[in-house]
Amino acid sequence: MSLTPIQIVITIVAVTLGAMTTRFAPFILFPEGKEPPEVVSYLGQVLPPVMMGLLVVYCLKSISIQASPHGLPELIAISFITAIHLWRKNVLLSIGCGTALYMFLIQQVFIV
Repeated sequence: MSLTPIQIVITIVAVTLGAMTTRFAPFILFPEGKEPPEVVSYLGQVLPPVMMGLLVVYCLKSISIQASPHGLPELIAISFITAIHLWRKNVLLSIGCGTALYMFLIQQVFIV
């Protein structure tokens, strides 16, 4: 089933409005100079680390330590990411370098 041109335009407009609403709402609700509510400030502090933890758990949920390579590429990559982050305090650098190392490990070293 394919969409008609009108349905395509309506879909594009709906997605655009949804994206714009989520991008502009914080600036409308909390203009510069106005202090955001305490709960919003709290969530802004705790949600980024919580989301990173959630992503780590999700990525490691299917690792089996009983089957080869016993989670070694993941353990090496996580250790590397932690070391880079403690050294440079740069999330993008840590994630980028860790991803590159992990890809190298699973494609060149731990070929299963």
